[in-house]
Amino acid sequence: MKTRLQKLAAVLCCGILSAAACSSVIGTPCCIHASSADEIAHDPSRDVQKDGVGNPFNFGERNTPADGAIADNRAINHEWSVQQVKYALYKEIDEHWDLISVRFGQRDREKVYALFLGIGTLESTLGGNGDGCDLETAFNQGFPGSSAHAYGTLQTAVTAFKDGPDSEYMQESDVPEMEWYDLNESNFFDGIISNHMGIRKIIHFIRSAIVDYDLKGWQIVRGALKGHNTGWANYTGDNDGYYANYPDEGCALAQWYYEEGHLYDNVFTWTKAEVAAKQRAGNPWEDWWYDIEPSLAEIPQQPESTETTAPSTPGTLLGDVNLNGEVTLEDAVLLAKAICTAADLNEAQAVQADMNIDRKINAVDLTLLKRYLIKN
Repeated sequence: MKTRLQKLAAVLCCGILSAAACSSVIGTPCCIHASSADEIAHDPSRDVQKDGVGNPFNFGERNTPADGAIADNRAINHEWSVQQVKYALYKEIDEHWDLISVRFGQRDREKVYALFLGIGTLESTLGGNGDGCDLETAFNQGFPGSSAHAYGTLQTAVTAFKDGPDSEYMQESDVPEMEWYDLNESNFFDGIISNHMGIRKIIHFIRSAIVDYDLKGWQIVRGALKGHNTGWANYTGDNDGYYANYPDEGCALAQWYYEEGHLYDNVFTWTKAEVAAKQRAGNPWEDWWYDIEPSLAEIPQQPESTETTAPSTPGTLLGDVNLNGEVTLEDAVLLAKAICTAADLNEAQAVQADMNIDRKINAVDLTLLKRYLIKN
């Protein structure tokens, strides 16, 4: 299934456009580029709180080929801009928003975006050091190395991955709502999967903070960030200096990204940078972050209405862009050309191309069409 996804992405991007405009690997931008630090990639008319940013860079479920050489895959991750690093995090947050908003106790989606920018700044400076999402620690130990071996924007440790019954690491099997990827080089050295597993790992520690250590309120998420960094979500009051240097610093940086309007651009900062002195002066958890109590409540299953097509009007089928009565790869090719202004759609074709029926034709529709083709 993953191979088909990669082949489809290659056809849609490289087969339609010049190699300079698009990449052959899903997860890199196709005809959508930010020309300045102030230009946002997503449609500014979107209701982000309700619908998220809409995956404007068309990231897939992985960023690199499952059968690709590790050096080649890392080179792909290395090319990301800071803005792409940000939107790749948002893509994972949006896909699991119902779960994340409940577990983190936060209903403001942009605050959650910002929190992960703060974590990413602590761990990787959001690729602002020129590494994109290709940053590895403990590399001198080889793969998989020790439990501290980590990769990507969130520096996700190998302990986050599923490692089989003989694993020497404690298995984090308590987040059934999110896919649990096997520990192998292909998964570990993938920027999207690393983000996915980092978010999953923090949710694991939210559960631990609640169940194992009976933490309350904002201390739950604060403790979970401690767990992400150290492996333990307990509160240790005799080590408050540690909290100031990691979870509290991450939250202050998050507040800075949020309040200074740097959620969607190429701007980044550094840990302990003076720009966030104002946010660092108070208690960002209590003053800015805290919303409702984080919860382990069951998350209702959402209907997969965006994964399959349905008749838009009697006798027609969403996704049938060329109007030949079936949905095939040729429809995806035509839609990709239209998005990149390499082809024009007539009124009837535009109706069929609008996969999410929002009266706009963009990369979101192409993503939904690709998902349909892969699933079917």
